[in-house]
Amino acid sequence: MQRRTFLTGTALGAVLMALPATAQAMSPAGRPAISVDSLAALQTAINSAAPGAVITLANGTYNVPDNKPITVKSKHGTDDQPITIVAQSRGGAVLRGRHSFVFSGSDNIIVSGFSFRQSTTLDIPPDCAKIRLTRNDFQLADIEGLHWVMVRADFSKVDRNHFHGKTTLGIFLGIEGADKEGMAQDVQVFKNYFSDHSFAGANGGEPIRLGVSGRALTRAGAKVEHNLFERVDGDPEAISVKSSGNTVRYNTIRDSLGGIVLRHGNGTTVDSNWIIGGKEGVRIYGNDHKIVNNYLAGLSGRALVVGSGTARDHVPNESVEARRGNDAADRVLIAHNTLLNNAESLSGESRAHEPRDVVIADNLLVGSSGDLVKMGTTLRFTWQSNILFGAAANGNIPAGTFTRTDPKLVTGSDGIPRLSAASPAIGAATLKQPAVTLDIEGHPRGTSRDIGCDEYATAAPVYRPLTPADVGPNAP
Repeated sequence: MQRRTFLTGTALGAVLMALPATAQAMSPAGRPAISVDSLAALQTAINSAAPGAVITLANGTYNVPDNKPITVKSKHGTDDQPITIVAQSRGGAVLRGRHSFVFSGSDNIIVSGFSFRQSTTLDIPPDCAKIRLTRNDFQLADIEGLHWVMVRADFSKVDRNHFHGKTTLGIFLGIEGADKEGMAQDVQVFKNYFSDHSFAGANGGEPIRLGVSGRALTRAGAKVEHNLFERVDGDPEAISVKSSGNTVRYNTIRDSLGGIVLRHGNGTTVDSNWIIGGKEGVRIYGNDHKIVNNYLAGLSGRALVVGSGTARDHVPNESVEARRGNDAADRVLIAHNTLLNNAESLSGESRAHEPRDVVIADNLLVGSSGDLVKMGTTLRFTWQSNILFGAAANGNIPAGTFTRTDPKLVTGSDGIPRLSAASPAIGAATLKQPAVTLDIEGHPRGTSRDIGCDEYATAAPVYRPLTPADVGPNAP
């Protein structure tokens, strides 16, 4: 299997590979690269930049005047020749003040290698497109209610950044769109490091918030992939999804209060995420989601929740108050997940509208206390070929839909238990459609699939739980 690549052209790839050192003598478009050592010179270079320009700001601390932000207005790169604004070395150019960059009417712009220390939101507005924030360090002013980065421009990318060190109400990264219901289309968020959000309130400190209630029914198509979250305790939702049609996969959440929550919206895939040693796991509201291949272990709260609703479904033109309520989980696929030694494994809720038409198949649940399954009222659920094991009771899982047997797991040097060659989970999966073709480590499932997130394999994993070396400004 080939790893996915996020580089959209050879010119862009050349720019990114050059970022650890000073700027190249020539830009990828063959134009002289421009090196500047003041904000005034930087602004002049941006104003005259053509597609393919590379503008390098010398290392140092820059106090951006309140009335003179760094303005990127009506500047247009191309897919193959973006306009790149880069610090001399990663993190070496520090931007302080009320603002840093202010964007309008621009596209195909890359901002890379800066340390952002401003006191207002860095906003990527909806009149822009294809704006990329890469290899930056974000530790904005720790102001109550301040959201640090808001992306509202289509086809933008946020990758290889470090967001860290917030103690107050406010999110690290938000994705929204134009007006009250729009969502930026096809935003990619990958290989970022989110750490140390310690806001102690009940909510409002999400590392990533993908939409808000009023935008729930709008398709966003965002991809949130290969990000690491550590000690993010500002909200029970580390990745809060409040829009439709998104993909959340190959992320690692470790030692954190927050989990992955499909709070509003429909048709999102949550695939091959590791949530280890924190509190919350995956919580599901809305319709037509796929929850597959996830590893949820050692959580002190609820590992996997199939949510009930204050409403059957959210609908267009409903009141603001109604939209804030919970939408019952309907037509959700929950397959090939592994839940190990959590305080609560698989559970439901007791609101007025029960979840319906949910498939729960080929999952592995192991626990030492309580009930492995503790569902509320459900309707037309399909349960099949799950494995349960441990001192924990079965709970209210229907008889005949599971096997209680030792899965014979073996813990690797990385602390992750995997199937051994003798595991009864091997080849025991029965769900046929829709197929789950890869496991959490990127191994092919084949035609005879195993129960749980891990397909037994002797080959080295393609994907493992992420570490800080895999993400952030110095990530590959």
